[in-house]
Amino acid sequence: MSEETEKMTRKEKIQLNKRAFSIWYREYPALFVSTGIYSMLDAVFPYIILYFSAQLLNELAGARQKEILIQKIIILLSAEAFVLLLKAVVCRWKNVLSDGTCIYFYDRKRQFDKLLSMDFCDVESPWTQALLREVQQTSMWRNYGVRRVYMQYQEFLKALFKLLGGIGLSVSLFQLPVRADAGWLTMLNHPLCILLLALFLCGVTLLSPWLEMVGKRCVIQCEQDLKLGNRFFGFFEDLVSADKRALDVRLYGQERFLTQLNPIQNDFGVNSKIARFSRGRMGIASAASAAVSRIFGGLIYLFVCLKAWGGAFGVGSVTQYIGAVTAMSGGLAKLLELAGDAGINAFYMKKEFMFLDIPNRMYQGSLTVEKRSDKNYEVEFRNVSFRYPNTEAYALKNVSLKFRVGERLALVGQNGSGKTTFIKLLCRLYDPTEGEILLNGIDIRKYDYQEYMSVFSVVFQDFQLLAYSVGQNIAARASYDREKAESCCEKAGFWERVKSMPEGLDTILYKDMTEEGVEISGGEEQKIAIARAMYRDSAFLILDEPTAALDPMAEYEIYTRLNEIVEDRTAIYISHRLSSCRFCDEIIVFHEGSMVQQGSHEALLEQEGGKYRELWNTQAQYYVSDAS
Repeated sequence: MSEETEKMTRKEKIQLNKRAFSIWYREYPALFVSTGIYSMLDAVFPYIILYFSAQLLNELAGARQKEILIQKIIILLSAEAFVLLLKAVVCRWKNVLSDGTCIYFYDRKRQFDKLLSMDFCDVESPWTQALLREVQQTSMWRNYGVRRVYMQYQEFLKALFKLLGGIGLSVSLFQLPVRADAGWLTMLNHPLCILLLALFLCGVTLLSPWLEMVGKRCVIQCEQDLKLGNRFFGFFEDLVSADKRALDVRLYGQERFLTQLNPIQNDFGVNSKIARFSRGRMGIASAASAAVSRIFGGLIYLFVCLKAWGGAFGVGSVTQYIGAVTAMSGGLAKLLELAGDAGINAFYMKKEFMFLDIPNRMYQGSLTVEKRSDKNYEVEFRNVSFRYPNTEAYALKNVSLKFRVGERLALVGQNGSGKTTFIKLLCRLYDPTEGEILLNGIDIRKYDYQEYMSVFSVVFQDFQLLAYSVGQNIAARASYDREKAESCCEKAGFWERVKSMPEGLDTILYKDMTEEGVEISGGEEQKIAIARAMYRDSAFLILDEPTAALDPMAEYEIYTRLNEIVEDRTAIYISHRLSSCRFCDEIIVFHEGSMVQQGSHEALLEQEGGKYRELWNTQAQYYVSDAS
């Protein structure tokens, strides 16, 4: 990992950090303003107390004039109260905007927005998913990535103001000379002595953060091992806590896998790589860094006390100069540490920007989809072929067909024959590799993307419901038409079940959000998904295995009420149960990515050697065997 970071040029690292900074500033300018003001107040406040306290001590050690003492106490308390009040106000403002949880969600929202806006074929890409997992895992484990730039910005401002404040309060330390009668201490007035001391202190200040970065680089070298260990931790935790795995864990004794902790021991145990680093280079570097800091503090104490002994200033100024120089050195060391950390973080940001920069190749279109009250649309596939990115084999090849609103179509074929790919192309989740798809004679790529997708209501085989109310799931929004939702429930054969629920349409599904949530069966979930598709009231209703999770009686109920459910829409069904195809006007048979047959149920059964007849007879023989 460190070799890869070293390959990046300094210019590239700076550009990556500038880009991340501009993203945060552009998205949350108020957050940056409040953070800047708070960081300044937080760094300056100790200096205010330090300066006025030193003046007060000098007066107590000197003339002890009552009026002067009272005046300085009032100034000290007033300044402290004012800055504390201002700091509290700004802190509240900043915390509302930059709470740790908020920063986390700001970061994730950026990634989710990208996922929702990128081409669907890229969302499904294993490469995209692997890259996103790596970005998220690094962000969670080490807080590296774009999120860290905000944290560095906050620390940078604190360190900068601390450095500037320290310089302001410590300049006079080197300017005030010891008295001429101080003997050998007068050597402290010589410019060469001051220069050598300053160079030595700078060297020590530079050495401490450098040693700290040596330790950090050791952790970075162990990153892949530690990530793997964390993945195992997550897997074992999910193994015993996920309710969907509980039955298999109990039945097959899968808890025995918990004894296989070797990968975790290898990554985190006493003999792991990180443990060896801790006992060696990393531990030595960390201890040396702490030792160097203590040496620096000792030198500062020695120099300040010697000058005070020589009469350069009063005892109260001793606390001022020691505190100021120590803080100044700490600010400089922190700036250097942040510079090194920003260089390391640049590598992780490069990975994150690789994800954020995935280009959207699909043309979004601009034409308005004609809103027809009669929903009279015609769709045509014209020599459409498609292959998935980074593959040579075609998922669909030379598909040509035409259908109009009001027809009932069934897509049948074995797994992997191209049925779902056909639907995704129709809904424009993908664009054809070759050929074109037309809606009312116009290439669908020319239509506004979101408007075109609104023409379709789809129930995919792997549909998902949310832990919200039944009504909100049906409407797919927070507020909805209750009468319409009730009507859709009735058509989907689910209204009686809804009426029996504690809160009717307002009943929350699942227990993710509340203990009062209601768990429902797979068949009930499917009915809600069908009701959701009807609520959208689109011209095309597409059902991918709509009765797969239903029992035979519920399946029969759905199909006998098919015309009532579909109404004047075009209905397209993907089904492995060929008995359902008898309800359809037309059946389209796919095989190995090609459309091999098209016709009614009766016509296709009469075709000797046809794929549909083969599939029908295969299923029929199992029913006959079961009956006998």
